[in-house]
Amino acid sequence: MAPRTTFFAHVRQSMIPNALRSYLAEFISTFIYVLAAAGSAMASRKIMPDARSDPSSLVVVAIANAFGLASAVYISSSVSGGHINPAVTFGKVVGCHIPIPTAIFYWISQILGSVMACLLLKTVTVNQNVVPHAISEEMTGFGASVLEGVLTFGLVYTVYAAKDPRHGQLGSIGPLVIGLITGANVLAAGPFSGGSMNPAYSFGVAAVGGSFKNQAVYWIGPLLGASVAGLLYDNVVYPPHDLDPQRCGQEGPRV
Repeated sequence: MAPRTTFFAHVRQSMIPNALRSYLAEFISTFIYVLAAAGSAMASRKIMPDARSDPSSLVVVAIANAFGLASAVYISSSVSGGHINPAVTFGKVVGCHIPIPTAIFYWISQILGSVMACLLLKTVTVNQNVVPHAISEEMTGFGASVLEGVLTFGLVYTVYAAKDPRHGQLGSIGPLVIGLITGANVLAAGPFSGGSMNPAYSFGVAAVGGSFKNQAVYWIGPLLGASVAGLLYDNVVYPPHDLDPQRCGQEGPRV
């Protein structure tokens, strides 16, 4: 009976005013991040006709991802925890940092923010194509999923470390580190799998770009990678001590 009572308590917690503010924060932050990330991909193709084979295009996209995500995480950390990514949210659920009902609303907010950012880009650029994530011809879907999973493992592991209160207050350094690992991963894997690491971002560009090809790659790999990162960090590398506060749900909506 106790687990059922706890579940309904989490459902009620996900409906309080502070929770609604956290969903809005996730929507706005994801919108800002995807606008920068997807917009940089569109801009590089606008300026460089053969952007896929131009190394400077990859650098532009990586920098936009790093700066955009660091800013988005920073502005929403004090309200929602600054996830900006369904994989990060899933990793936090696995680590028992937020309850499942809250995570579901986070996912909805993140996906809506991504879709709205892509719709805005497509509209204001006079129907210039939004660039969906794609895998290279040499790679299989399985290989791309593994690569995205490993990249997301690194991202979520960094998120765990950067936001761990046991390390003290990191301030703006935490979001900056999260942005840097994202930019580095885009540089490493952009030509192969797209370097998404973010199912909401991939869904938004696919929905507006009109191509859901290999969409499973950008969900299965990142969610599995995020799960491994959460379990490894909290249970092996930096397990909680007996004196640590109960952490389940502590990164939900701020009160």
